[in-house]
Amino acid sequence: MTLETLRPFRLGRHRFGEDATVMMAIVNRTPDSFYDKGATWAESAAFDRVRLVVEQGAEMVDIGGIKAAPGAEISVAEEKARVVDFVARVREEHPHVVISVDTWRAEVADAVCAVGADVLNDAWGGADPELVDVAAAHDVSIVCTHTGGVRVRTRPHRIEYDDVVAAVLHDTLAYADRAVAAGVDPEAVVIDPAHDFGKNTFHSLEVTRRLGELVATGWPVLVSLSNKDFVGETLDQPVGSRLVGTLAATSVCALAGARVYRVHEVVETRQTVDMVWTIAGRRPPARAIRGLA
Repeated sequence: MTLETLRPFRLGRHRFGEDATVMMAIVNRTPDSFYDKGATWAESAAFDRVRLVVEQGAEMVDIGGIKAAPGAEISVAEEKARVVDFVARVREEHPHVVISVDTWRAEVADAVCAVGADVLNDAWGGADPELVDVAAAHDVSIVCTHTGGVRVRTRPHRIEYDDVVAAVLHDTLAYADRAVAAGVDPEAVVIDPAHDFGKNTFHSLEVTRRLGELVATGWPVLVSLSNKDFVGETLDQPVGSRLVGTLAATSVCALAGARVYRVHEVVETRQTVDMVWTIAGRRPPARAIRGLA
């Protein structure tokens, strides 16, 4: 993809040019995350994580109050308790960072937007149809994902597609159109194929190979690849040993033109994306004096 085929986009109050990529650092307000095992469950640890990733150059933090995998039932009230005041404090301390909240619930979304959230990251493909109305009412961005109809917080079982990329395109574009129809600014809509969600490893690999088809729609594409099961199964590596595979998948998606990268490792992902973006001719080298000085 050349710059001519990439568009500016908006994440809440923050605008990004056609040459921009965004690091979206994960901050889990949960005691049972598959990756960090509750390392940022304590509020103080979560704030330390925010400060660290901002120092590392993350333009965006993605705050979540419920892990995606099956687990204990978390009420709306409990999810709010985990994220609303935290978002408010992050907004106050980091006025220039993009704040995303990983939720599928409109009631939670309304509360976090009221205290400064910029993006609603709906990992469950519009399970709550009122989420788009909340995004429109607060003039925030929304991430439209594909989950293949899998129920919220369940794992896919023997799911099949005639063409997984066609299914991803159909569902994410329909979600994007619904968001715009509800009043969301078209520049504030992002699509996400949602690797692993409603997909087996072969599906996620196919989506990665053909990510350019999503980029070609003109909507900015978000990818959430970090330490995912499709990486672990491909390389037979456990959680915590998947960085190399994650960065390899990141390189493929960067070459295709993905714009937003939801990550655990900010520095490594930023360098990977910048290197690929530069090879693709979308970004100049930070310096280029070899053979010239």
